[in-house]
Amino acid sequence: MFWFNNQAREQIFGGIDDLPASSEERGLFRLVAAKSLGDGTKELLRLFVSLAKGKLSPDSFAKVCRGMSRSELANLEQYYAEAPELPLKPVLNVPLTATGGARQNIFVSVFREGLFFVHVPDNSDPESMLDFLARRDEVIRGLLQRRLPVLTHLAVLVADLQGSVKICSELPAEEYFELINEIWAAMGPIFRKYAATYGKHVGDGLVYYFFPQPESNYLLNVLLCSQEIKVEMHKISKSWQIRKQWLNELYLNTGITEGQEWLGTFQTATSVEFVVLGDTINQAARISDFARHGTTWVTKSLIGKLLGEERERVSFGVRRKTLDGREVNIPSSFALVSSLAEISSSEHKLSDIATLPITEVTAIAGSKY
Repeated sequence: MFWFNNQAREQIFGGIDDLPASSEERGLFRLVAAKSLGDGTKELLRLFVSLAKGKLSPDSFAKVCRGMSRSELANLEQYYAEAPELPLKPVLNVPLTATGGARQNIFVSVFREGLFFVHVPDNSDPESMLDFLARRDEVIRGLLQRRLPVLTHLAVLVADLQGSVKICSELPAEEYFELINEIWAAMGPIFRKYAATYGKHVGDGLVYYFFPQPESNYLLNVLLCSQEIKVEMHKISKSWQIRKQWLNELYLNTGITEGQEWLGTFQTATSVEFVVLGDTINQAARISDFARHGTTWVTKSLIGKLLGEERERVSFGVRRKTLDGREVNIPSSFALVSSLAEISSSEHKLSDIATLPITEVTAIAGSKY
């Protein structure tokens, strides 16, 4: 957090000098609630809670407030129960009476990554602030320049269209582009549903990053997302089979892993592109290369980091051939890539993940997908 003026630090955070060490202690509700609860602080908390209500379920809100004192938690739970759910428009302007009776205009700019608050005196020109916040791309670029790069835990999902070269050769150029755009358009809302961030992919595939979230486990999110895009891809495949009267089955082959990597951005005058550096994305891409017929393959490390009850929901395993040539599924098991694929030389594109243990995720209990 950066202090741009002492007046805001005094009025909103009670003159705090240094931020606590842990992210839990740096929670906005805890920092504001730690002040003496005068009328101005109460109104500010009510506003924050109303905005949080539009993004967090009661259980998720309780997790965000974990570690607070009983009295502070009781106040916030009451505010949550009573608060109207404010509509999360791109820019909100909320008048508020601060501690000491001074009037303020609070502007809230809603980004996918979170909420950006600006407190200004009531006598300031609101139009200039609205104009500033309406230039959302410029605002978020400025914020990202101060905060990134950052070392973070994440999961990476890479999905490639199987046989894309063959499909491209069989379709007129305009229809191939139409197909790829249809896939991207169909998958976009699903990835947003699970709080995924778009990453750069060379070609017609998909790369998305899943970061830790206060209201859900990002590791379970990436698995749920993979199952949902598989169902959506099946619908698209059937639609094109009817349209083209062909027998081609369209598959998105998916590779997923997790790790801790540097997150940064490549920026131009008109766009911001999130970029992850490190081996995690390369591993996910290689696993996607290994996958076939729309399967989803996941690293053992990711499965192992799921909470116990979450892991019990996930059906995963490895298919093996018996001595008589039959293929059987061994549930809750893993295998090295080298034992599942024929890797005969150091130049093979899967050789760099030959010793990586992976498994196929086939279903998740409690999900309609």
